Amino acid sequence: MQIYARRTVMFGLLALATVGLASASAQDAVHIVSGVVKHVDKDSKKLIVKTDDGVEHTIKWTGKTTWQGTKDSGKGIKEGSELTVKYTEKGGEKTAVGIKDAGKDTEKAVQ
Repeated sequence: MQIYARRTVMFGLLALATVGLASASAQDAVHIVSGVVKHVDKDSKKLIVKTDDGVEHTIKWTGKTTWQGTKDSGKGIKEGSELTVKYTEKGGEKTAVGIKDAGKDTEKAVQ
C-alpha cells in the first residue's frame, strides 16, 4: 500500500508540474504586430503602434528589448515610423522582446 501512495503522490506532483509549465509557456507566447507609431514616450519607455485595421497597441520596452534598424535603442523611432514589434503579454501589459524599424527595410528595397 505504501508504494501505491508514493506513486499517487509522484503522479500528482508530475501533473501539477506539467500544468504549471503549460501555463507559463502560454503566458510567454510571443506575438507580432506591425504598424505605424502614433506616439512615443521615451521617459516611460512606451509606444503606441496602430495597425492597418485601426487597432492601437500600447507596448513598453525594457533594457532587454532588442532593436534592429535603429540606433541607440530606438532613439530614431518617432511618430510615423513603421515598426514590427515582437512582444509578450502578461496581466494585460505588452512588453517588447524585439523591435524592428520596418521603414528601413522598405527604403533599402526601393533603392
